[in-house]
Amino acid sequence: MYVPPAFAVDSPEAIRALIATYNFATLVSQGPGGLMATHVPVLFEPGRGSQGTLVTHLAGVNPHARAMDGAEILTIFQGPHGYVSPSLYATHPSVPTWNYTAVHVYGRASLVTDPQSLRAMLETLVARHEAGRETPWSMDGLQPGYVDGMLRRIVGIEIEVSRIESKHKLSQNRSRVDRTRVIEALNASASAHERELGAYMNQHAPIS
Repeated sequence: MYVPPAFAVDSPEAIRALIATYNFATLVSQGPGGLMATHVPVLFEPGRGSQGTLVTHLAGVNPHARAMDGAEILTIFQGPHGYVSPSLYATHPSVPTWNYTAVHVYGRASLVTDPQSLRAMLETLVARHEAGRETPWSMDGLQPGYVDGMLRRIVGIEIEVSRIESKHKLSQNRSRVDRTRVIEALNASASAHERELGAYMNQHAPIS
């Protein structure tokens, strides 16, 4: 990923927060027939390995699952993003742009097929997404036979992280006045996605 110095993210905390919040990721690798990509929720376990480990699972019938074993994987996490009109700037001439946030994580994958390990992976994933619900759902109420059948249909993926790149393109290269006008316009937008970007800019590229 091309990351100019103004947009580079060096804070491990900011990177982990983006991965945790926007954890529906794209896994890309080279397969027998060319590039392959799969979209799945991914958990980041920073304490495993020198730079952490990504954990997810795929359907066993997905050809990408078997092609991942031992392969180098690029996992892409996409955070808030949106169009920025030059009409918002005080400085001219200017052109349109797109503000966005992203994390690219590189690493080598291994397969997990042990039923106990797979169940633990699923329970962790469920707990992560059920957190905050008034009555969190869990796998405990499922019949053992049903769970065993589901576990036979999936393959766990663990990716030991070797490199992480992160980018916050949030108008840091613009003047304080221009950045202020962009944030204010996004915060006042009727679009929830644009308001989300405005809030993220206010946190990570503040005007004061």
